[in-house]
This record gives sequence, structure tokens and C-alpha cells, in this order.
Amino acid sequence: MSEAAQSDDRQEMFSGTKEVGDNHRFDEAKLFDYLSDTVEGFEGPLEVREFKGGQSNPTYQLVTPKQKYVLRRKPPGKLLPSAHAVDREFRVISALADTNVPVPRAYTLCEDESVIGTMFYVMEMVDGRILWDPLLPQETKENRGKIYDAMNDTIAKLHMVDHEKVGLGDFGKPGNYFARQISRWSKQYRASETETIEEMDKLMEWLPDNIPDEDSTSIVHGDYRLDNMVLHPTEPRVLAVLDWELSTLGHPLGDFTYHTMQWRMPGQGTGGGTGSLRHADLASLGIPSFDDYVKMYCDRTGRDGIDNLDFYYAYNFMRLAGILQGIAGRVRDGTAASDHAKTMAANVRPLAEEGWLYAQKAGAV
Repeated sequence: MSEAAQSDDRQEMFSGTKEVGDNHRFDEAKLFDYLSDTVEGFEGPLEVREFKGGQSNPTYQLVTPKQKYVLRRKPPGKLLPSAHAVDREFRVISALADTNVPVPRAYTLCEDESVIGTMFYVMEMVDGRILWDPLLPQETKENRGKIYDAMNDTIAKLHMVDHEKVGLGDFGKPGNYFARQISRWSKQYRASETETIEEMDKLMEWLPDNIPDEDSTSIVHGDYRLDNMVLHPTEPRVLAVLDWELSTLGHPLGDFTYHTMQWRMPGQGTGGGTGSLRHADLASLGIPSFDDYVKMYCDRTGRDGIDNLDFYYAYNFMRLAGILQGIAGRVRDGTAASDHAKTMAANVRPLAEEGWLYAQKAGAV
């Protein structure tokens, strides 16, 4: 199968909607009554569809005659502590509404589990494109460069937002971000561990004692990548950044280097079936090189380069392995939100192995 055909398959696999799965159904009449009372201008009849993509929080398209909405909910069943924080998603997109960071309009947060069974929020449906392959095979060379420039500009804008000014001063603990994240994802990994992976054990032991001294705080997205944003239907422009479940106050370089893992990812990558830029001829495609992309971000945020890259990648591969292990745990427990969760979970070991290689480059033995 050609690369273009594989890309088309990934796009079809993860894009669009489907009928609501049996394990994610709820009482649509109760939802209709709730939205009629809480969302200004909401009118039926209501049709509910489930989005194909997304590994964590089940996400639905709500179709009415006048408007489409998006509902994000906690999944039903046994969940890991602090996971699936849809209330935090609602809070951060509400706070960013008046900034230059593009987010959907937030309508309502429902913490009453009697409505559909779990906490949920509703936001606007932003019409546009969600692209899953970072090689952007369907785009022109010129547009590829512009899309990457727009992504870079958007994450830089996010990291420059004054979190105190927008009411997110208590959205996370300032300082010691990496220590807290390493502890969190180590615990999450252990709670959903399904096999022993030596490299993961080594990473969780090495990382806490090798955190760089440089510390700064910004709003971080936590999962910033191409398929977590809506692009304009025809222009290389970001209309909305989605999936804020992992957002908090944290270190901007942890967030940015996670985003740039697309240049470092082995094989076909892990993010929802996306490809990797690692072995691509980026110049012929019009996609910035890793060094050029980093420089673009540093120029926009006033940084003179990024030190300690090997640590950041060791950390991010460990963190992503922990996230995907949580998906593996939900496959085991029957609460995974995606039909493709088993495939995602299979990437835990190669990610841990890659992370340990970066730790060794940073001096681990």
C-alpha cells in the first residue's frame, strides 16, 4: 500500500463520526431537557453521533437544525484517579476565550451525573479540518510550511498568555513541574501496568534525579499536536485547539518538546495512528526541519535556544508511554473510548525503549 493510501486510511479511520457505541450510550431525552434549560438558543430535535477519534474522553457531535455542538464526557466505569478531568478542560477553554489562543466557545459544564451518567461539558462545533498525518500528503508544499508555521505560532501564543490575568493562577502548582509530572505518570503507569518493561522502570528511577535547574511556568496544553486542532476548511490557519484534558500550569519547554516528538517518533508514531517525520525528506515536502521549528518557537517566545533536549525527550517518551499504558489498562477494564485503543497500547514498550535511549544520551547508565 502506498504512503498516500495509508494516510487516507488513517484519515478515514480517525475522522468523522459514527453511531454511538453500545458502551457509550446514554438517555438522549435527559440530555435534551438539560441543554434546553441551560444553553441559550438550543432547539431540537437532537441527533447524537460519536466521534471516531479520541482515546480518552468519549466525544459526541450534537446535531440540531440550527447548530452543531460537541459534548465531551468522562467515560463510564472504573477510572484512574485525576484522569478524564473534563471540568478542567471546560475551565481552561473558558479562560482562554478572550485571548489570542483559538479555542471553541464553551457553553455549559454539567457535574450532575444523573443526566447522562458521568460529568460532561458542551462546546461549539468548529467547522474545519482535523488532519491526522503530519506529512500532510494532500497539501501543497507551500501550505505544509504555512500549517506548521501556524501550529508553531499558536503554541507560542499559548505559552505567552499571562495565566494570572486570565484567572488561571490556581490551575496548577507553579514550579517543580517535571518532578510532579514524573511522579504522576509513574503512579498512573503502575496503576494500569500490564507487563514488566525494564526500560520504563529505569526511566522512572532515573528521571527524578536528573531534572534541569531551569524553571518557568505557563499554561501548557499537555497533548499539543496536529490532530488536536481544527484547521480552516481551505486556509492554513488554526481555528481551534482541542482536547485540553492534560492542560495545567507547567513548564513550557516540556510542552513544546512533547509537541516536537513528531520529529523524533520511531516508526509510524503513536498519536492516534499518525505518521512520523523522523525519516521524511522534509525539505522537499516544505515541512520545517527540527532545528528550524525550534528556532521559530524560540524567536516567538524570546528564548536563546533550548538546552537539555535529551532529558526532555527521555521525560516525554516516558510520559507518553504512561498515557498509553493508561489506555492499555482501560482496554483491560473495558472502558477504552476508541476502537483503536489496543493498537495504541501496543506502543508502550517501543516508547519506553526510545525514552531510555535518550536518557542514556543524557548520561544515564
